[in-house]
Amino acid sequence: MTDNSTFPHPVYKDTVLAPLFEGAKAHHVDAFRMINQAHLVMLVEEGILPTKTGHELAKALRSIDEEVDVSALTYTGEVEDYFFLVEAELKKRLGPDIAGALHTARSRNDMDHTVFKLGLQKRADHLIQSLHNLVNAMHETAAREKETLIVAYTHGQPAQPSTFGHYLLAASEVLLRDLDRLMLARDQIEKCPMGAAAITTSGFPVSRQHVAELLGFEEPLENSYGCIASVDYITGLYSAIKLVFVHLGRVIQDFQFWSAFEVGQLYVPNALVQISSIMPQKRNPVPIEHMRHLCSVTAGRCDMMVNTMHNTPFTDMNDSEGEVQQAGYSTFESGGRAIDLLAAFIPALSINDDRVAKTADAACITITELADTLVREESISFRQAHEVAAATAKKVIAEGKSLGDAHTDFMTAFVEMTGRESHLDEAAYRRAVSARHFVNVRKRFGGPAPVAIEASLERQITHFGHLKAHFEQIQTRKKTANQMREKAFDALLNNRGE
Repeated sequence: MTDNSTFPHPVYKDTVLAPLFEGAKAHHVDAFRMINQAHLVMLVEEGILPTKTGHELAKALRSIDEEVDVSALTYTGEVEDYFFLVEAELKKRLGPDIAGALHTARSRNDMDHTVFKLGLQKRADHLIQSLHNLVNAMHETAAREKETLIVAYTHGQPAQPSTFGHYLLAASEVLLRDLDRLMLARDQIEKCPMGAAAITTSGFPVSRQHVAELLGFEEPLENSYGCIASVDYITGLYSAIKLVFVHLGRVIQDFQFWSAFEVGQLYVPNALVQISSIMPQKRNPVPIEHMRHLCSVTAGRCDMMVNTMHNTPFTDMNDSEGEVQQAGYSTFESGGRAIDLLAAFIPALSINDDRVAKTADAACITITELADTLVREESISFRQAHEVAAATAKKVIAEGKSLGDAHTDFMTAFVEMTGRESHLDEAAYRRAVSARHFVNVRKRFGGPAPVAIEASLERQITHFGHLKAHFEQIQTRKKTANQMREKAFDALLNNRGE
């Protein structure tokens, strides 16, 4: 039986080919254009094609760009995909012989992964720039709030005093490590697959290095089989992105807890709250909920991309291409929204000092420093000091007193534990249990005291500067490559080769 079909099956067209074509229209036209230009320039410069042929192809490619409104095209099935659409347009203008010359020494295999890397570079760079803005917001707010006291919680319970600046520097320190990982993953999409052709490169004397340079890549990806089979540039990037949103989600959840009425140490301004439709007393900080679910959705989309690669063959395959790549782009949309909102949200926050003071006092969260002070000034062991402090706190909490007013209870506990009176008078005792004193004496490396915070912030800014410099180098290389490629392509347009 002879199969004379020329058009795809209508269901295959509607369920696979048409969505792929729409995706290419929406996301990959510019990348295909760049690859066509770079490959053509290389073929002529390496003497694989004569200049005259290169000139004709360059003219035709330019006319396609000017005359074909890709956004208005509807998929008909006459050609399989966007690649073959361009080839068909070249044939209309040049005939099959010259049109087909552009495809010398390349394949859709190496082209596709190059297209996908270019698409991921653009999206990753936008996400990284947004993360830079978030780091700046965190650093600026940390500097502003370096002396603003908060209650730090462990296991959901008040633990010790710290500062809002100290907390934010802890979060930004994690974010900088996440950016380290993200930039390492970003570097892996700086290796160009072009020149691998279908699997094994080509017998033509192509310059893979030059095509990589014209496209703004750092270098070619070496092994040609790996160029069309390896997907670690996908799994590595999305894994690094996932960690960003898993970690930011934890900070966002703290904001939810801190802003709850029962805790109340975080104030969210009116511009970032919504009122209830029925309960007039309600101030709902719903941007926190939106950030939390956007982070979770983004992390889930990253998992989708990594899990799609699981147990797939180590070869060229659609599981890592077309529709899968397009599905992954939603990661950058939801993630970008979360980051932009968080970067605006953090500087707008303030701490409710009264609630911090009341919680700190009621929960005796400075009691550790009382024990430390007794060790330093009374020359007793930390275990004895801990027992004195514990007995004092137990009495204060049981009777609903203020810890600062419990000097008599402290003296009683000290005598019971040591058999003598403490040298701490009431003023010294009040100082020892004050939240401000607690923070200020913790000036060790990485601590919450203002001097320690200033040093930590300086180190983070230096770290951040290195990350930004590396990122800017990549952007400069991209800009230079675009200029070089366009200049070389324009030269072909003007050189008839006669």
